[in-house]
This record gives sequence, structure tokens and C-alpha cells, in this order.
Amino acid sequence: RFQVVIGSLLYLMLGSRPDICYAVTKLAQFAANPSQDHLNKALYICRYLVGTHSYALVFDGKSGLGLTACVDSDWASDPNDWCSQTGYFLKLANAIFSWQSRAQKSVALSSTEAEYMAVSDCSRQVVWIKALLEELTFDLRAVPICSDNQGSIFLSSNPVTERRTKHIDIRYHYIREVIAAKQVELFYIPGEDNPADMFTKNLGHIKFLKFRGMLGLEFYSA
Repeated sequence: RFQVVIGSLLYLMLGSRPDICYAVTKLAQFAANPSQDHLNKALYICRYLVGTHSYALVFDGKSGLGLTACVDSDWASDPNDWCSQTGYFLKLANAIFSWQSRAQKSVALSSTEAEYMAVSDCSRQVVWIKALLEELTFDLRAVPICSDNQGSIFLSSNPVTERRTKHIDIRYHYIREVIAAKQVELFYIPGEDNPADMFTKNLGHIKFLKFRGMLGLEFYSA
């Protein structure tokens, strides 16, 4: 029964409900050997969806807001899995249309390194979307990516090799190339104002509601 419920929740999460992204992806890790507690938590998400069934992603083409992205990571917070959690989303016309929440492939030795790896993952998706829009004749400048870690922004914008970064997998240095090519641009955003935080960890009620409203999710009646 747990696998049936999680399969249905994954379908909703991938299509139109980014607000349940983190919770569903974490529960999906236990699909092979779930407990009753896991099933209870999955059903709790179902009750949340019943209470918010009128929510929808509303795109405002008149907002004048172009393509932007936000990224965050949660450094080694799970004692059973030391890989950090990456979360990011892309936003267009005041609503998000692409989002991701997943564990990183390797262990990060610091929060700055975890953020650096998350920014690099986000930049690959941004470059792909930017190329797609340019094929559709949209002329885009460097796409802004917002991060709440000053250290990762410095490492991304300054292509130097030092003791703190020489062990990082080469593929994560891709972010330096796209910044040099002016395809993306990094900006700092305070952690308390970064909505990508809800894709990396469980949040309290107040913070969850605040960030959910920043995703473009609104009560919608046709």
C-alpha cells in the first residue's frame, strides 16, 4: 500500500505540487522496506493535499518577471546518510516550472562545498532551459541564480585551485565555465528569504507557508 501511495504522490509532485517535493522524495527512499510509520507520514501528506486541493501554479505573463533560479543545500543533516541534500527550482512568469530535491552523489566536507555542488547542479538545468528558450527565439541575458552561501558564490566566481577545493569532483567546476561565458550570474539571498530551503529540509509552519507563497502556488478557481 505504501508503494501505491508514494507512486501517486510522486506523480502529483512532479506535475504540479512542488510544495510536497522534499517530503515525498525522502519517503520514496523507503519504498523497498517501509514501516507503518512511513505509511502514516505518506497518508499525512495525502490529508494535506485534500486540504489544499484548490491550489495551482498560476503563471502571470504580465508580471514582467523573466527566468530566475534559486538553490540551496542542507549539509549532512541525516545521520544515516552523510550526503547533503540539494534543492533548487527555476521560475518564470512568477511561478516555478522546474524543481528538484535529491541527495548529492558524494559527501561534502563543508556547508560551502555542499552549496557549491548544489549551485553547479542547478546551473546545468538553467543552461538547458536557456538554450531551449533561445531556440524559441527568446533573447536572454545571463540568468540570475540566487544562493544563500557567500562562500559558494566566491568559489564559483573565482576559478582558483586551493586546498579547500582541489578534492571536489571536476564536474562540479562546470559552474565556473558558465559564469565565465555569462550564461548565468550568481546573487546572494539571505537564508531566511530563500524559498529553495523548503526543498532541502522540513520547515516549521510559518516558514513553510511563507516559502510556499513564493513558488506561485495560489488558490485558483476556473
